[in-house]
Parts: sequence; C-alpha cells; structure tokens
Amino acid sequence: MPEGTAVNTMFAGIAGRYDLANHLLSGGIDFYWRHVLTRKVLQCAPREVVDLATGSGDVAFKLRDRLGSNVPVTGLDFCEPMLEEARAKKSKKPSYADLDFSFGDCMQLPLPDASVDAVTISFGVRNFEDRQRGLQEILRVLRPGGRLFVLEFSQPARWFRPIYYFYLKYILPRVAALATGDKSAYDYLAGTIENFPTKTALADQLKRVGFDTIQATGLTFSIVAIHEASKA
Repeated sequence: MPEGTAVNTMFAGIAGRYDLANHLLSGGIDFYWRHVLTRKVLQCAPREVVDLATGSGDVAFKLRDRLGSNVPVTGLDFCEPMLEEARAKKSKKPSYADLDFSFGDCMQLPLPDASVDAVTISFGVRNFEDRQRGLQEILRVLRPGGRLFVLEFSQPARWFRPIYYFYLKYILPRVAALATGDKSAYDYLAGTIENFPTKTALADQLKRVGFDTIQATGLTFSIVAIHEASKA
C-alpha cells in the first residue's frame, strides 16, 4: 500500500494542474464517469452525502448539481492544497456556497458512527495506506442501509489490456509531465492503476470488511468501475 505522507506530498505538488491533467489524460471521459456516479447516488435518495478524497471537488460539485441544495454535501480530503483548489472553485459560483470542504483523513474520519446516508470516493481507494482500515472507517460512519459508491480504476477487458497498459506506461506519464511538470507523480499513479484489484477482487474486499449487496459496473472497457455497496 502507498505511504500516506508521500501520497499527500505528491498531490500537493500537482494540485494546481490536477484538473487539467485529469481532463487531458482521460480525453474528457472523466466527465461521463462522474455523471454515471452521481446518477447512481441520486437513485438512492440520500439525505446527506460525504465525498471522500474529494480533491479539487469535482464530484462534490456534481453531487450538488444532481441532488440540489436540500441535500448537504461535504467534501473531505487530507491534502490541504487540493482543498484550496476546491474552495477556490466554490467561491466562483454562489449556488455552491453551502458546500463544505474540510480536512479529513480516510484512515480516521472526523465523523460520528452511523452519521451519513451515502459516501462517495473517486480515485482514492487505491491510494489508501491501509485499504482494509479505510473501508472499515467508511462502514463505521454509514448509517444502517447507507451506501458506499467507489469510482476507481479497474482492470480493463482482456482484449484492451495491451493497449491500455502501453498507454499507462509510456504515454500517460509523458503527457502528464507536460501538463503538470511532474512525471514522477504519474509514474506512481500508473503503477497503482496497473496493480489495482479487479472488480471481483475489490468486491470481495468490501464483503470481508462487512459491506453487503455489492454491485460492480465497468465503464469504458472496464478501465474504471463503480462499486456500489450497502451497510446492513
């Protein structure tokens, strides 16, 4: 598992160009992924939502657009420079005034037991220093019947893997270096993506922690997947 301090430092270094790199490296498909994620959250009609590893806030903003101002949305992240990016974007749109972006480490969430209806986390689980501990923390803060939505890179369809792994190893870090000035950060990210569990393996990890009724939906040849899990 990645070491938390190193991950924090890495994201702090690329915070200012994080959004640009995401849109560029995904070819803009990241907008579609967030669209599908937030549509799934809307369908479960939560009373409040916490977006973990919120980064620059794109998922939190999309949740606000989907759910409306009557559903509180809080974004938590352990990297202050990323939170500063989210707050700067928030300040430019009055309708986002009630969004809250605060410090929160997934290894020890600043939330009471059984206090949240829905938790989202996008591209953060693979950076957990201790995946089991992080997932247990999420389970702790969810109310009975609450839902977790994990949008994360996955292992792509078998026929697509040679193309995808070539892109991860040789193209993504070089393009990212041009966009952010930090090739090493994206060498690291490419490695975590390539080594992340399959949809089935991650579903098994969620079950072992105590989640129930787990569904996995692959998107874009399954290079990413949305895992939806509930707390009994």
